Amino acid sequence: MQRNVNDFSIQIATVNGSGSQTANLVILRSIFQMGVPVSGKNMFPSNIAGLPTWYTVRANKDGFIARKKEVDFLVAMNPETAKEDVMSLEPGRAVLYDEPLKLKDLRSDLTFYPVPFDKIVATVCTDAKLRRLVKNMIYDGVLSQLLGIEMGEMEKALRKQFGKKVKAADLNMGALKAGSDYAAEHLQKNDPFVVERMNKTDGMILIEGNTAAALGAMFAGVTVVAWYPITPSSSLPESLIGYMRKYRMDAATGKATYAIVQAEDEIASIGMVLGASWAGARAMTSTSGPGISLMSEFAGLAYYAEIPGVIFDIQRVGPSTGLPTRTAQGDIASAALLSHGDTKQILVMPASVEECYQMAMDAFDLAERFQQVVFVMSDLDLGMNMWMSTPFAYPDKPLDRGKVLDAESVKRLGADWGRYRDVEGDGIPYRSLPGTGMPSFFTRGSGHNEKGQYSERPDDYQRNVDRLALKHETAKTYVPQPIVEEAQAEIGLIAYGTSH
Repeated sequence: MQRNVNDFSIQIATVNGSGSQTANLVILRSIFQMGVPVSGKNMFPSNIAGLPTWYTVRANKDGFIARKKEVDFLVAMNPETAKEDVMSLEPGRAVLYDEPLKLKDLRSDLTFYPVPFDKIVATVCTDAKLRRLVKNMIYDGVLSQLLGIEMGEMEKALRKQFGKKVKAADLNMGALKAGSDYAAEHLQKNDPFVVERMNKTDGMILIEGNTAAALGAMFAGVTVVAWYPITPSSSLPESLIGYMRKYRMDAATGKATYAIVQAEDEIASIGMVLGASWAGARAMTSTSGPGISLMSEFAGLAYYAEIPGVIFDIQRVGPSTGLPTRTAQGDIASAALLSHGDTKQILVMPASVEECYQMAMDAFDLAERFQQVVFVMSDLDLGMNMWMSTPFAYPDKPLDRGKVLDAESVKRLGADWGRYRDVEGDGIPYRSLPGTGMPSFFTRGSGHNEKGQYSERPDDYQRNVDRLALKHETAKTYVPQPIVEEAQAEIGLIAYGTSH
């Protein structure tokens, strides 16, 4: 039997709400800590608990960590899907399963490892209610023994996962060792899959896209966040709450220097964002497709009244409620033209966690430079899964607040200034911020002339929409540029976001 070293996928089939995510992240991080490139993909139902969920760890010595179709090592813990999961495997694969499921008679071309999880967990956990959660760590222990994952790395990953919860970490460490001991004594390895130490992850980090975006938003200077919970975007503002509490508190008073509000719905969220941005704050919201639909009218107001703001759209499958826990890129067209009339929005599309971080910062600069909403078009696959990355660069350039009136620009512009007047030929007017002593203006979503006065004159309307179109053309020179790979071919592929 030829060994397969550091090039396989593990699929862990459990039940949603069973506490398996902790064990799954421990196995992922342990392999990563051994220097092997990895990624983790969670496929879970949109209900609270009880339906099947699958977590896939891909390890690849060459750094290919996109999810692959084939499963090499199955951990079957869910009676509902176990038979189907086993029957879908290619010959020569391995199955670790809960012994009462009796799976080994299903096929003769697979390697089966039956484990009596309930019996083992009873020896390490006296609390019957906790056993359901703790027994997940037993399959981590078995895998560590069968695959050759170093126990020291397993413990390091486990204790990182539990943080300051020492008692919980100790209890789960007992389960981990019990699983490893059982495998060493009772299971003979008959499959080719092995983990061996490498150095391909030195200096790398593991992070979710939503967490990376939250970091980027904080470094971009966001001070107002209004959001309404929706899968798969909620973890972005939730992560941001943690970072802001840690790094954005006034040292002298102990008070927050920011406001994060869970609004009553998505419409209220975007309304709060635009109000805060109009007043001069850097403000954002985070949502998904259904929320984007609800924000349409306010997006049009922001476009025509020229108010900045940032919307993170963590895309999922639609239409309507659709499949909330499945990934998609189906909001691109709707976001690009969100609202009625001649509305043209600015979109940035991250393809990696590094770009989630960088484009979050870019979005705030673009929003204030062009005085309109900017959409960061991430998706569930990127946002809610763990990805490898080099550490993010600390920002080294000042914030771009765009064309904001100050005393010098007022003196320079003089009577030429009008809130909606293009004085420099790029379509971008100057704005003033309340409370700064600069000239005031009417903010209008209705027809207006260059000075912000109400107007239904055809020439005023034409001048305004032509300027907005010119501003959109200017924006094309500021957004991240496409990557073009030249080749002698008649057919080419255009990819964006996580499709790239």
